[in-house]
Amino acid sequence: MDERPLAGPSPADDFLAERFETHRPQLRAVAYRMLGSLTEADDAVQEAWLRLGRADSSRIESLGAWLTTVVGRVCLDLLRTRASRREEPLGGVYVPDPIVSREDGVDPEQEALLADSVGLALLVVLETLAPAERLAFVLHDMFAVPFDEIAPLVGRTPTAARQLASRARRRVRGTPTVPDADVGRQREVVDAFLAASRGGDFDSLVALLDPEVVLRADHGAAAPPARREIHGAEAVANQSLTFSRLGAGGGGVLRRALVNGAAGVVVSREGRPLSVLGFTVTAGRIVAIDILADPERLARLDLTVLD
Repeated sequence: MDERPLAGPSPADDFLAERFETHRPQLRAVAYRMLGSLTEADDAVQEAWLRLGRADSSRIESLGAWLTTVVGRVCLDLLRTRASRREEPLGGVYVPDPIVSREDGVDPEQEALLADSVGLALLVVLETLAPAERLAFVLHDMFAVPFDEIAPLVGRTPTAARQLASRARRRVRGTPTVPDADVGRQREVVDAFLAASRGGDFDSLVALLDPEVVLRADHGAAAPPARREIHGAEAVANQSLTFSRLGAGGGGVLRRALVNGAAGVVVSREGRPLSVLGFTVTAGRIVAIDILADPERLARLDLTVLD
């Protein structure tokens, strides 16, 4: 959670500050779904606080609704300018910031961020949406914001805003993004996958993978083609055989973790994180593997929760 001191309304207005803090978890959840970046999400929430300081709070009928739409507007602006800031190699695979927690449970501060099964696979799909589509879908489908309130944010009519959300919904529903509810069963499948990878057991790997499985790897923009996307059980199984080098033979240590509330793995060497792997297990098979191995972004993640 962002611990920077607030610098918006007057410190004397303790009541307003307290009200803002009650809404902060939901605001961070909105921003995380919109941006897929923990740092940018905190920046968006901070900007909402600053804008509240410039507003006449006595004229705000519903502070929660007002703040949610402000965060939505800030995030929309960030999404629209992101392309010019971020170098996209061919293929454009981008794995959003994962939320890593211990296997014995999610930190209370992370619960709002992970509500509604917000796994990495879903966030990757959201990255493929146009900014206005993403805003309409996140605010309406995930936070029940009426289209009448979304329309001014995207400069459309409520009917057009509804169509934006509908297009986004079709994209999301067309891709397996929701993991099985039983995390223990997820872990069994992931452990079997890792064992087959280390043992070079190609047939077992294929059996654990959905025929339409997708593996996405984001190593950052420094060394193209650093971001890759591989489709199909056999192709992913072939690629996964290299995972054996992440173990003892390659000096890497694999630690079990929850990645966005689902079974995952953190790979490190000499205390330095090398990658975070998020698995989406649906109907007992792996339908998606999302790997963040960008050194710069890994360095910003708080992995001390695993210590």
